[in-house]
Amino acid sequence: MADASHDAPPNGLSPIGRRAELIVFGIITALIWPIVAVGVVGGYGFAVWMSQLILGPPGPPHGQ
Repeated sequence: MADASHDAPPNGLSPIGRRAELIVFGIITALIWPIVAVGVVGGYGFAVWMSQLILGPPGPPHGQ
């Protein structure tokens, strides 16, 4: 009886598993990270905008 571990490549991934891993990596780098980046930058901009609405614009007080 042959052992199944002799058929696997040395790195432990089958060719199908390696292809699936590359597809998932491509989806993460091409779709998910840009969406996360836009969300983080947009969220920061929104937080600055809201803080300026409540606290006023940055700089010295208006009378000085």
